[in-house]
Amino acid sequence: MMWLSWRQFRIQALFGAGALAVIAVYMVSLGADIRDAYDAYQAKCEGSANCAEARSQFRGAYQNTLLFLAAGLALIPALIGTFWGAPLVARELENGTHRLVWNQSITRPRWLLSKILLIGLAAVIVTGAAAALLTWAARPFDEVVKEHFETFVFGARNIAPIGYAALAFTFGTVVGLLLRKTLPAMAVTLVVFLAFQFFFPNVVRPSLMPPVKATLPMTVEAINGAQNLGSIGGGSVIGGVKIPNAPDAWIAETSPLRTADGKTLSASKFNDCLDSPPKTGAGGTFGDTAVCLAQHNLHVDVQYHPSSRYWSFQWLETAIYLTLSGILTAFGLWRIRRRVS
Repeated sequence: MMWLSWRQFRIQALFGAGALAVIAVYMVSLGADIRDAYDAYQAKCEGSANCAEARSQFRGAYQNTLLFLAAGLALIPALIGTFWGAPLVARELENGTHRLVWNQSITRPRWLLSKILLIGLAAVIVTGAAAALLTWAARPFDEVVKEHFETFVFGARNIAPIGYAALAFTFGTVVGLLLRKTLPAMAVTLVVFLAFQFFFPNVVRPSLMPPVKATLPMTVEAINGAQNLGSIGGGSVIGGVKIPNAPDAWIAETSPLRTADGKTLSASKFNDCLDSPPKTGAGGTFGDTAVCLAQHNLHVDVQYHPSSRYWSFQWLETAIYLTLSGILTAFGLWRIRRRVS
């Protein structure tokens, strides 16, 4: 049974191996370039109290490339589910070729399980190898930038992509089993899994562990250390704040800017500081605006996850995806034994 499954899958396997070889060559070249740039960055910072400029140059040189690669890697599980998983059973049922095997001594569950194990293993190997290559290439960059929890970055590093690939493949297989038509199964698999990849990191992942809660005074230094200021829904907001005792933490939720009595700073006061602040000659990212805002004795309430939880999130999310994959496999085995004729 494994040999038959391999013969049916060999073209896809060769394509996957070729794509992985191309990825490997590019990642090795990129990793070498990043390490050379990292050495230059360290040389500029050596003996210097302020590495901000060198860090900004190093980050700007590779950030867009690595984000593009991370987004591309996120597509690999979805494509595997679409082109490997969805047609796996749907094409056989659509063409009627499953009857030849089912009239032999092979049971339906064994036939399906053999396909899932063989091709699912190939899916995990291809995705895991691509993730390992990207993780290796980007390691110096990640050590400097420290954005491990960023949505695309988290899903493209270390072990999490393995869980994504397993779930995408089994999901596509089960969709094909249910719809029994190849093209509709491929379309449903691609759309649903892409939506799931957006939903899980933004809605489910922050709740996998209880966040740490803190109140941060918005001093001039704290405001200048943030990434952006804005006004949403009549209230003032600040994005990209830093936790003083956990600067590399993942900020799961940030409240609007609040005054000492707990009320949200009004949009009019915020805009006054943003558009026409008193001239103080202050430096920093927001300069006079930061000084003006700090005079209102502001604070924000934040919920965050310390960077020490990174691997806990990786293992937990991977376990969830593998568990869902196992549940889908069990359902598929039940379905093909009881309902598919």
